[in-house]
Amino acid sequence: MTKIICTTANYIPVNLRDGERAFSFFKSAKRDGVGTIANSWRGSLKRKGFRPSPQVWDFVQFCLAVCAADLASLRRSSADGWTRKIELTVGLHEPLRWTPWKGHIENMLKVLTGDYWTVYFVEGGAPPPDGKDKEHDRDCICLLSGGLDSLIGGINLVADGRKPMFVSQLAHEDSPRQKHYAEILGGAATHQQWSHGISFKGLREPSTRARSLAFYAFAVLAASRIPGTPAQVFVPENGFICVNPPLVPGRVASLSTRTTHPLFIELLQKLLTGLDIAVALELPYRYKTKGQMLVECRNQALIRQWAANSTSCGRFRTYNRKHCGRCVPCMIRKAAFLAWDPSADTTKYVYDSLAGSDKMSGPDDPMAAALAVLSAEERGLDSFLGGTLVFASPAERPAYRQVLQAGLAELAALLKRDGLL
Repeated sequence: MTKIICTTANYIPVNLRDGERAFSFFKSAKRDGVGTIANSWRGSLKRKGFRPSPQVWDFVQFCLAVCAADLASLRRSSADGWTRKIELTVGLHEPLRWTPWKGHIENMLKVLTGDYWTVYFVEGGAPPPDGKDKEHDRDCICLLSGGLDSLIGGINLVADGRKPMFVSQLAHEDSPRQKHYAEILGGAATHQQWSHGISFKGLREPSTRARSLAFYAFAVLAASRIPGTPAQVFVPENGFICVNPPLVPGRVASLSTRTTHPLFIELLQKLLTGLDIAVALELPYRYKTKGQMLVECRNQALIRQWAANSTSCGRFRTYNRKHCGRCVPCMIRKAAFLAWDPSADTTKYVYDSLAGSDKMSGPDDPMAAALAVLSAEERGLDSFLGGTLVFASPAERPAYRQVLQAGLAELAALLKRDGLL
């Protein structure tokens, strides 16, 4: 079991338990072996006028602590090489508010990362920043990653007359792209770009299944400045990726990311509501494919201008900030352009075609996609999906089934174009 403690520097025990790692919030502990989370960020927030409630601020500290534990806990050290046992102690400003939610949180984290979590809440969190609020005209929050879905989501909100405050998680080369998108959508002045700033010595776990919690923490923090209750937080993600059905039997559970899975969003929303955090998480495209999002985008001139500039690749760093063209996100991107307008896809892919992917060393995503399409065609969609939609209510299940069927059809068209079907 990996043991992690995250709290302010003064509350970190002088003698850590055997095998325990510690992180200090917002300020270096200046101790060997103790990592830092978001150094100097709290003071920056105060200067920018942020004054969140104690429960919002503790939600931020909790999310950052989970991200630190996720990064510091190596999957390869676990018994099966993947599933970890993580004991996390989090210092909060108001820990007693969180105690009744312990079991719910542990289950929510298991859904997100596939690991077994034991979480404790103790005194030791930093108090919320007490900045002087600054006037603005924003009426909702929209996540802006630099990807195609979030760009479409922002475009549609503006086209509908909304005034979103865009929130981004800093991501190397995507950061200038995020700034540019916020600018062309009229939200540059209030655009928030933040990083979890987790720093420590030693190896890092690359799977980062919990990384999205930092994004949600930033969104909830930004929402504390939106008037009215509840403040809407839009999470623009297509339904196929939201559900992320396992393409082959070996990719079940946390082997496929659950960042925007409706079940995880439901559990997260329940936690926010229970903590008296007035935020409504919205998945406006959970019943749409990426191709349908492009076709139905409400400013076609703007999306045609910037769609190919967006980032989708799951291996962007691996290929020196270029789209590989063969990972699952790249395939869904290509398939979406094919369903919308193939000539608009001017993305520079490392591999323009999926042909020959079975001979390449490493990723087998195109083969998995081909097997998924063939399995759905031969056995029927419901047999292929198995228990994928067990999370959905009977009323929602037909809509989720439809988006998965349409998503497979978009992938099938791409696979046929490149000769894999």
